[in-house]
Amino acid sequence: MNDAATEARRWLAAARDDLEFSRHAAAGGYHAPACFYAQQSAEKAVKALHFARGARAVIGHNIRSLIERLDPREPRLDRLVDDARELDLFYIPARYPNGLETGTPGEAFSAAQSKRAIELATRFVETADALLGH
Repeated sequence: MNDAATEARRWLAAARDDLEFSRHAAAGGYHAPACFYAQQSAEKAVKALHFARGARAVIGHNIRSLIERLDPREPRLDRLVDDARELDLFYIPARYPNGLETGTPGEAFSAAQSKRAIELATRFVETADALLGH
């Protein structure tokens, strides 16, 4: 079993990878996957903090909930709760047609949305990076 610091680094590295993939997807015009991977990046960044605090498993995909479950609470992440709410909206609809009223994810998501999602996810990765002392 990995120690807490090692596990946190692994999750933060995965968050960075997802953020980079999100950038590539957006650059290629794939805005729905870009939005989803931005959400995943932020989720993994917050999970890295849970693992750094000794969590053995972190269940759930709702970033806002993950922030609220951190013990002790982290004020720098508390300031990102509204950003989390915005990113959480991409978890299902950016992947599944039945998450939308009509059309497909590829039709539904725009360059502006993927740009915004990447900006928000970057805040989470940078905040986790600072909190973990990297």
